[in-house]
Amino acid sequence: MRTVPMGETAGAVPPPSPTTPRLPARHRAPPIDATSDFDAFYRREFATLAVLAGTVAGNRSVGEDLAQEALSKVHQHWAKVSSLDKPGAWARRVAINLAIGRKRRFGVERRALRRIGPATDAAPESRSGDPQVWAAVEELPPRQRAVVALRYLDDRSVAEIAEILEISVSAATSNLHKARTNLAITLGANQ
Repeated sequence: MRTVPMGETAGAVPPPSPTTPRLPARHRAPPIDATSDFDAFYRREFATLAVLAGTVAGNRSVGEDLAQEALSKVHQHWAKVSSLDKPGAWARRVAINLAIGRKRRFGVERRALRRIGPATDAAPESRSGDPQVWAAVEELPPRQRAVVALRYLDDRSVAEIAEILEISVSAATSNLHKARTNLAITLGANQ
């Protein structure tokens, strides 16, 4: 166990030794206190990061999303980043890496879509019946929507629904019952 000399506190950072190189004050980042300084850093850097990332990604609105993501990463590593001489440079590097990665993924996707061929037109609306009913179905929880769609659009039995959704027959029956009850309440309220 290390003994602490008189006048020092345990856990205190010792002063730099005379052999430790120190940058001149003009090259060091100002000391940063956690939350308020991150907020100030965010306000100061966001617009620049958005323009930079947008230019690299080729889209300004994407640049804003990438700047937000980069600043999120800065926030996650704020203890380390805030002690760097140029925390803004670290944030810019992250934003650029994100933009390059996005542009690369977008290019790969675009080339794959070209190989597949031109996009087909959207399938025509094949839901017959009252549009109010289908609007109410869209408000159901996902599993209930799936059960209703399989039963009434795809004309599947409860056993087939259970198999497709990989649930038990009783769970399929229960979801169908809940969906019908919810639809009756929703549609009954509309009339």
